[in-house]
Amino acid sequence: MIHKKWIIADADKEKASEISEKFNIDPFVAFLLVSRGISDELAVSDFLSSSVKLSDPFALADMDKAVERIEQAVDFSEKITIYGDYDCDGVTSTALLYSFLKNMGADVDYYIPSRESEGYGLNNSAVKALAENGTKLIVTVDNGVSAFEEAEYIYSLGMQLIITDHHQMSDKLPKAEAVVNPHREDNDACFKDLAGVGVALKLACAVYGDTDYVLEQYSDFAAIGTIADMVPLIGENRCLAKAGINMINSGEKPGIKALKAVCGYGEKNISSSEISFSLCPRINATGRIKNAAESVEILLCGNYEDAVLKAEKLDLNNSNRREIENEILEDVKIKISENPLIALNRVIVVSGNNYNQGVVGIVASHILEIFGKPVIIIGVDDNGNARGSARSVDGFNIYNAVSACSDLLIHFGGHPKAAGLSLDAGNIDLFRQKINEYAVNQYPVMPVQCIKLDFKLSPFYLDLELAENLEILEPYGECNKKAVFALVGLNILNIIPMGEGKHIRIECEKKGKKLRIVKFRTSADEFPFVRGDKIDAAVKISINPYNGKNYLSVQAVDIRKNGIDDDKYFSEKSDYELFSLNMNNSESVFPNREICSLVYKTIRKNSQRKMTREDLYFFLSGITYGQMMFSLDAFEECGLISEENGIIKLVDVKNKVDLMNSNVMKY
Repeated sequence: MIHKKWIIADADKEKASEISEKFNIDPFVAFLLVSRGISDELAVSDFLSSSVKLSDPFALADMDKAVERIEQAVDFSEKITIYGDYDCDGVTSTALLYSFLKNMGADVDYYIPSRESEGYGLNNSAVKALAENGTKLIVTVDNGVSAFEEAEYIYSLGMQLIITDHHQMSDKLPKAEAVVNPHREDNDACFKDLAGVGVALKLACAVYGDTDYVLEQYSDFAAIGTIADMVPLIGENRCLAKAGINMINSGEKPGIKALKAVCGYGEKNISSSEISFSLCPRINATGRIKNAAESVEILLCGNYEDAVLKAEKLDLNNSNRREIENEILEDVKIKISENPLIALNRVIVVSGNNYNQGVVGIVASHILEIFGKPVIIIGVDDNGNARGSARSVDGFNIYNAVSACSDLLIHFGGHPKAAGLSLDAGNIDLFRQKINEYAVNQYPVMPVQCIKLDFKLSPFYLDLELAENLEILEPYGECNKKAVFALVGLNILNIIPMGEGKHIRIECEKKGKKLRIVKFRTSADEFPFVRGDKIDAAVKISINPYNGKNYLSVQAVDIRKNGIDDDKYFSEKSDYELFSLNMNNSESVFPNREICSLVYKTIRKNSQRKMTREDLYFFLSGITYGQMMFSLDAFEECGLISEENGIIKLVDVKNKVDLMNSNVMKY
């Protein structure tokens, strides 16, 4: 994986001390709250409170109109169709509002478009089918705020429309009986970051007239959708997540109980993290590769045996999704290895034939993790239509970058860290060129991938009591991440393979204090460090129950050589990439014979290590990133080294090699 910049949070220590004393909480917990902007007494009290506080749903503009029209439809037995979306937020929103209205006695059904054949949101073909099926009122959830043309078509067919959505909106509203969206400027509600399912729940509260009852019945749906959509897990979202997690763990709904079982949790209580990494992907997977209506069905299922069968199907869909995702990921990696200049660009753009549109966004996220840059993955169908998904790092607004290329695009949309787009396949190369020109012009220094650490901590403070005290911050999610601590200057005592060699346990020591750190998804053959090395580790801690007793678990988020200069690394890497793309002429990126010799000697000296190019850089002294990269390219051309899965290996060469005659050194 790419090297990431470490950023350690800062906070008013005096304020944190006051909060610790006032609320009788651990000083580290108080520091975390202050560093995350939760510093006044009311905010701290609300954050720590176990009660669920939701604002008046009628503070949302048009809520009264939406309630009146729905009550009319129920009273006169007009057919209502809930029009949802295929992601987890849309699925849970659909299940919530459908189930609520069904229990109210409404004549209601639901419709979710196909991601592959229909795409996101309302479409005229589906609208026409609903009209032919007798629908009189369409209520959208998690979509609709930009459906201007489709709204007019709905009314032309004699139907009416209520929109509930949470996406950013323009000044203009589509034609509708009501448009309920927390981002409307004429709202009186203070909290604007609800997920689509949160808006749907607010509508149910307004119709029923009792928030407590709706939470008792549907907070589990609200929690899953809210956690899945990665909206800030603060304020009302935190309240919904807390209530919903309790409901999920009570095992009241057969469908959710079956999903827990198929994920291997059984009767065990699960956290927001486990919901995010286990339940949500299975609900999402069906919408990615099939029809998301199957996911709605399991949430609505009233029989546990039936729910188990449906859950197993969703689990199989998730496995199939992973296979499709891995196939595309490998294809993208091959394309980049065959044309390394793609990865030297500031924005990586890769296209391929018939990439499944349901997973290209996930693949983009994986490539971003590998290269640490904004990524756009585009699938091209047999008719030359190209659709893609973009993912970005903090600080690089991918929506603005895509928007700057709008003259080449058919459709586009998104937000700062993710976007979607479509274009003619013949314009992909021009699009790649234009978006990278934008990146160079608008970002003289490119933002880089960062790991945000809460503070440096001595290993002596890492104990079970701290892990227990941190549980007060649950549930974790966006804007309330699990605490990450920096441990610096640890001496490696031993490295032990775990889990059939897929993971490792690193035994460390500092000033006599020993600890064990688990590094998941890293084998001993991939780990660049050996016994005796001094490292820095970014870690999370948790409680690991075993045989009726609790133990401290320490998991590595990142491990690096002790004392790294991040700014130097990223500056030199940028110089090298710009030089390779003919965008600067800095001679400092190119090596001479002496530098090549030093690089080679360092590889030979550390031949027992499993090092990538990124790892090697931090074992070199006085050599720039560019000098190292060109030296390695020359070694590879001359057969002095080979690289397998990114790991550098020396090659036994019998004959003398004249490195300076290589094509690389004649650059």
